[in-house]
Amino acid sequence: MLPPAAWSETERMIVAAVDEALKKLRPKLDAYHRMIYDEGTYPEELWGVLAELGLFGALVPEAYGGTGLGLTAMTIAMERFAAHGLANVLAVLTTMDALAIVRGGTEAQKRRFLPPIAEGRLKMAFAITEPEAGTNSFNIRTFARREGSDYRLDGHKAWITGADRADWIVVVARTMPAEEAERSFGSRRHGLGLFLVENGTPGLSLQPMETVGIEGFGQFVVYFDGVKVPEEARIGPEHRGTEVLFHALNPERILFAAKGVGMAELALMRAAAYARERRVFGETPIGAYQGVQHPLARLFAEKEAARLLTYEAARAYDRGAPGRDVGLWASMAKLLASETAFRAVDQAIQTHGGNGFAKEYRFIQMLAPARLMKTAPVNNEMLLNFIAERALDLPRSY
Repeated sequence: MLPPAAWSETERMIVAAVDEALKKLRPKLDAYHRMIYDEGTYPEELWGVLAELGLFGALVPEAYGGTGLGLTAMTIAMERFAAHGLANVLAVLTTMDALAIVRGGTEAQKRRFLPPIAEGRLKMAFAITEPEAGTNSFNIRTFARREGSDYRLDGHKAWITGADRADWIVVVARTMPAEEAERSFGSRRHGLGLFLVENGTPGLSLQPMETVGIEGFGQFVVYFDGVKVPEEARIGPEHRGTEVLFHALNPERILFAAKGVGMAELALMRAAAYARERRVFGETPIGAYQGVQHPLARLFAEKEAARLLTYEAARAYDRGAPGRDVGLWASMAKLLASETAFRAVDQAIQTHGGNGFAKEYRFIQMLAPARLMKTAPVNNEMLLNFIAERALDLPRSY
């Protein structure tokens, strides 16, 4: 945990408010964990708690009902909720969608969507991933074709988290073929559009996927069969949605890093508590054995390092640092936090021995979401590529 001197006065207030809310939730934690880890359902009540804290408005301008708390506030909350086993991925996605609207939305879009997002009345999913494109988002095939003043959306997305619980989905689609974008703009990065699509729109259908790893939320294949999208639902200039998209990706990585730090905290604190009490040979607790305590101590140090990186990234974003700098901090934070979280959960299982595989302890259920963070929302190999290029000036490897 960061020492108190590291917090600003505003951050101290946020920490106090979040901790007070979590204190009230503690009597229900076991029931919440049963829903999230055993039943695969996220408690609606917890969404309301985040809304009451003003966190959905943290990155929304006050003119549109926001609280102006900033990304650091949301980062604090995501970490501390995750440290109680209450990570909320749909909250992260709603936040990044709100940022896309703040960055590239029209005045009408801002007035329509931002106030209900800030109040917690609107949930948003994000649809970019496709089976054929994978990490290379510029190869997506979902296409938005102009038809008069509307677009016709055709194609499909996969691994779309919380699509069934979202009111709207921000969809990334091609607005011109990649080859044409390369001829017209000199890069495949162009020719993309971001579109606000309301759940239940004719032609939009959801197919559940048999996946694990997202605490309390399902993942879906989302099909678009001639979905009619009005021009006023496009976020940002035509063919230039990438400019809006990348503004939202850095905060997403930072918030996922906060989730990883919180998960590592939860695993380590539970493992340490168990090691202080568990006795196998005589009256000496297993926590006195260096084979048990050293791995936990090393992971604690690495978790604190990941926390410092995560908060540096969030603070850099809040103070308006260049996107390249924020991106480097965000990439390092997500890389270290995700790897630390996975190893912390694994070490907690090892510390618990056979109990680590008992469902009542829920470590085995935590292992899949911890591992997923090394792959999503961007895999750690791509983050290493980015860090190598930007920090070490090494040639591009892909």
